[in-house]
Amino acid sequence: MVLLTNPRAERVKSVAALVRRSVRSRRGRFVAEGPQAVREAVLHRPESVIDLYVDHEARALNPAVALIAADAEAAGCPVTSVAPPVMAAMADTPTPQGVLAVCSVPGGDPAERLADLLSARPRPRLLVILAAVRDPGNVGTIIRSADAAGADGVLISTDSVDPYHPKCVRATAGSVFHLPILTGLPMDHLVDRLHEGGLRLLAADGSAPRSLQEVDLVTPHAWVLGNEAWGLPESVREQCDDIVSVPIYGHAESLNVATAATLCLYGSATAQRGPHPGRR
Repeated sequence: MVLLTNPRAERVKSVAALVRRSVRSRRGRFVAEGPQAVREAVLHRPESVIDLYVDHEARALNPAVALIAADAEAAGCPVTSVAPPVMAAMADTPTPQGVLAVCSVPGGDPAERLADLLSARPRPRLLVILAAVRDPGNVGTIIRSADAAGADGVLISTDSVDPYHPKCVRATAGSVFHLPILTGLPMDHLVDRLHEGGLRLLAADGSAPRSLQEVDLVTPHAWVLGNEAWGLPESVREQCDDIVSVPIYGHAESLNVATAATLCLYGSATAQRGPHPGRR
């Protein structure tokens, strides 16, 4: 196998450039770093893996990296062995974990993808809408929580952070490859289409008078979460069917949006599936 050793090679620069949103958008590609994310890409969406790079030293020393490389080769993914300086030049993290994949962003018209999601059988019962959520770590954590709670998809408004930002992808811990993630649509379109699809919209707001325990979480619905600093705009709140708060029993002023999302999602999952749903 040919070993890529030049960290200044054009191929290496091309991968490193995917840290920029404009480049990801133009090429329709993003980077997944580390054994956990790359393993999930290989296991769940091998067709999305355009190139997989493996630090040849890590492959020799780390059985997890070696297994991922072997599984990728068996799945027909292109695998390239690289020297440690090359991996360091391509990676976004200061301490790369030995394996990195360049993957394709799911294609297709966002409006058509949303229509397909809402018309799927069985019909979606639990979705998440992110309105102007700007921190990639928060968005990645919400995607991971949505996956764990069995949600049917995450819808991200055009004024939110790119879900394929490297930090966001890392925060999903591989969940970015497990469930539908739709972006590229404005909030008004998302709200209208979900109402037409028969889902109730529940706005999560810490100042709401009704708490998580007081609302219907069995009927199909979508949680609507807003910006970390200023929450949901009044125009969005007015379009929601209910405004719901997560009770705070201590002295904390508020909850982080990703923490609030996790509690809301698990409240819904428990209501819809029972307290011990198991893995599906």
